[in-house]
Amino acid sequence: MSLAAYCVMCCRRLGTSTPPPKNNTYWKDIRNIIKFTGSLILGGSLFLTYEIRALKKSLTLDTQVVEKEKMKSYIYVHTVSLDKRENHGITYQARKELHKAVRKVLAISARILQGPFADTFATFDVEDHECAVWLLLKKSQSDDRAARLQAVREMVAAHPWHGNETVRAHGPAFPTWKEGSKNYQFRTIAQACDLRTLTGLARSKESDPRFFLPPPPLPPLKEDSSIEEELRHLLASLPQTELDECIQYFTSLALSESSQSLAAQKGGLWSFGGNGLPYAESFGEVPSATVEMFFLEALVKHSEIPTHCDKIEANGGLQLLQRLYQLYKDSPKVQRGIMRVVGNMALNEHLHSTIVRSGWVSILAAAVKSPDIMEASHAARALANLDRETVAEKYQDGVYVLHPQHRTSQPIKADVLFIHGLMGAAFKTWRQQDSDQVLTEKVSEDETRYTTCWPKTWLASDCPALRIISVEYDTSLSEWRARCPSERKSIAFRSNELLRKLRAAGVGDRPVIWVSHSMGGLLVKKMLLEASQRPEMSSVINNTRGILFYSVPHHGSHLAEYSVSVRYLLFPSLEVKELSKDSPALKTLQDDFVKFAKDRNLQVLSFVETLPTSIGSMIRLHVVPVESADLGIGDLIPVDVNHLNICKPKKKDAFLYQRTLQFIRETLAKDLEN
Repeated sequence: MSLAAYCVMCCRRLGTSTPPPKNNTYWKDIRNIIKFTGSLILGGSLFLTYEIRALKKSLTLDTQVVEKEKMKSYIYVHTVSLDKRENHGITYQARKELHKAVRKVLAISARILQGPFADTFATFDVEDHECAVWLLLKKSQSDDRAARLQAVREMVAAHPWHGNETVRAHGPAFPTWKEGSKNYQFRTIAQACDLRTLTGLARSKESDPRFFLPPPPLPPLKEDSSIEEELRHLLASLPQTELDECIQYFTSLALSESSQSLAAQKGGLWSFGGNGLPYAESFGEVPSATVEMFFLEALVKHSEIPTHCDKIEANGGLQLLQRLYQLYKDSPKVQRGIMRVVGNMALNEHLHSTIVRSGWVSILAAAVKSPDIMEASHAARALANLDRETVAEKYQDGVYVLHPQHRTSQPIKADVLFIHGLMGAAFKTWRQQDSDQVLTEKVSEDETRYTTCWPKTWLASDCPALRIISVEYDTSLSEWRARCPSERKSIAFRSNELLRKLRAAGVGDRPVIWVSHSMGGLLVKKMLLEASQRPEMSSVINNTRGILFYSVPHHGSHLAEYSVSVRYLLFPSLEVKELSKDSPALKTLQDDFVKFAKDRNLQVLSFVETLPTSIGSMIRLHVVPVESADLGIGDLIPVDVNHLNICKPKKKDAFLYQRTLQFIRETLAKDLEN
């Protein structure tokens, strides 16, 4: 300020002074200019020197303090003054602009010269990659999507941070300085990155687990309460009216069984009254675990309704599910049920920040790398629904991406969909054929020798440009064994439901091949016929290239004929009744589909079993005879296996798999080349 005042005074003197004699005017003007210029240069030099020394002092760090901070599991948050008077004045603005310019120079220096600071501004040597951490964090929050994706890839590939040893990301102390220094880089990113970046790291195949902080501490349970009681309160807080029959069934069953369980725990003998029949099927299990599975079944159904997801979140459901997940860490079935609920909630984008902050991304990031294909696939579905940066599709309950389950630079050129049949499942239907020799080996060590899901391992390896999806839906042979007795779903109803879910998953945006087993083939036929009648589904029809049938009963099955005489099939389900050879609906479906397939020139390949299948201990039955598996178009290949093993190759070089692979490659040849 003094410099500015002096300049003003000099200007006033020059303006108000009387005209000097002409002979002295020239030299006096020169002296005044020299005085003014010199004062300006001297004052400016002093000001710049002061500011540079002040900035240097602020950047001078104590090495010992920095190394101590590396060992800690927290970061400092810079405080900002609320006094607006400090933000006024020319000096403040000048200092702000100068500091901004210097910081920019430092950032450019670190990026180009691979050095964190110039020697003038630092008094100790910082490792090259430490400044890069903050540059990557800034890049990950860029407005440019490509820059954000590149930042995540660079974080994952930042090899100087990574060590071979595994150390704890948090804790009171670390064994050595070396380990603490390495973990410091990961903790910096874990605590400073935004939710979008964290999700991207979780979906990156090679990401280090130290990128993820442990979930925050869970709130304590209420006094004299238990997880079962908390689950009961959560379920009871959800809307109970205007619900689907199955949601009502699972809700009432869970609440009823919970009442009996709690009564027994508080001082009574265990009773199998009311709806206790399901306990008879699992008498050896701990009753509380069974009751909690009922709660999860009900919550899965409720979480398919967006407004119910809001209620679950508002009532602390995410934390309660996390507590249940930790308690049943040795129960894959319980954990999969929990991840189904979280995956359904992740379909609602306004809940993403809550899901991430509650610590679920850390849990899912670990689960997606599990060697257990079912666990990894459930986690991958939830993370894909959270990742709106690279995933436009939404995967609803029962739709699982087997490949790719991580972010990838491999362009996806086509989809292959797997639809199971009666009593099947999205994973177990497509496992390798079991044998005594294989089961005695350590199957997890070599997936080329044995796999629990050959589409995920073998097919993904042979055709990496495919997106491989497996679908799961509930089926039953008998009404009394149905998971939901009130659920009477025909093939037409199920096909419409699956078609809606698959379209939401982006099926139809790329070329498609359908692979089906047993009744799943009838669903595929019905879905395609339904889609052909709906303009909004035209892309599904236009992009369908071919269909592969494994023992599909196009003309009915012997299974329905035995439904009366075989005790196991007492009260046959609606699905079984629809497989009757004299079913008018089945004949209409067959005639309409053959005409549709011929008009579209679809590629078709069919396999059929030649051996009978054991159904319980009562009977051996040829479920789908050769004449029923004959669609009338395409090749039909008999194979010496039973109905269950027709879709389970013995090994990777077996005829079943190699012929399937050949069909997929030939049908998609043009699409995979483009």
